[in-house]
Amino acid sequence: MRTKIFIATALIVALATSTAPAQALLNKLKKQAEEAALKKLGGNNNTNTNTGNTNTNTNTTNTNEANTSSNPSNKSGGGLISTPPDVNQNLSDGETAYKAGKYGEARYAVQQAMLGVELEIGNKILKSLPQTVSGLKSQPADDQVTSTGYGWAGLTIHREYNDGNDKELRLTVANNAAWMSSVNMYLSSGGYAQTTGGQQNWKQTKVKGYRAIIEYNEGSGYKLSVPLGQSSLVVFEGVNFASEPDIMAAANTIDLDGIKKMLGEQ
Repeated sequence: MRTKIFIATALIVALATSTAPAQALLNKLKKQAEEAALKKLGGNNNTNTNTGNTNTNTNTTNTNEANTSSNPSNKSGGGLISTPPDVNQNLSDGETAYKAGKYGEARYAVQQAMLGVELEIGNKILKSLPQTVSGLKSQPADDQVTSTGYGWAGLTIHREYNDGNDKELRLTVANNAAWMSSVNMYLSSGGYAQTTGGQQNWKQTKVKGYRAIIEYNEGSGYKLSVPLGQSSLVVFEGVNFASEPDIMAAANTIDLDGIKKMLGEQ
């Protein structure tokens, strides 16, 4: 080994002290030797590493297959049953807990009673809505009534109507502070807004005597927001309605006075 190193060193020194062509040959040989060495070293390391990775991945695959085969997928079950809280029972439980000094349980029972009342109101409002609006049929499977049960601040009632194609009306009755704040801001401005192209995209209007805001967006269609009292509003969203009078006619088929009364709004 030392003899080979000595000979290689002597060759390099001899070539380095020779003419320019010899120097060029030296550089070429050095470059080829370096590339060969790096290739050999790199190839060995990569081969070992990849082989290790291959083995690891194979083991992982086997583990996953074992887990998959041991965990069956769910193929039955009917979901959760919608069971609104029993108002009378929760009021009775709340009174009993209060008398016993169990104030946490009393508070929870009262909240559940309030939730039950809100859900009853929501379902009553849904039943009062028409089955068809402007030729669009209601979709009972999409009916929703949700509530947080905290002081009438989270009640939402939602229904959808469509023609089975691409025309749809979405109706939402909600007690939503953020929505009310936005609508009241529009109403207090006393005007309307235009895009840079000059097309009006929102303005004030009236639906059955109630002040309202109507908006239009090319992507989503018409949106009509009608406040009812201090905290509730009805929102109509019309997709692929032909014109403003078209969405207004749909909104006018809804009994807003009846909804306001059921909500207890002043």
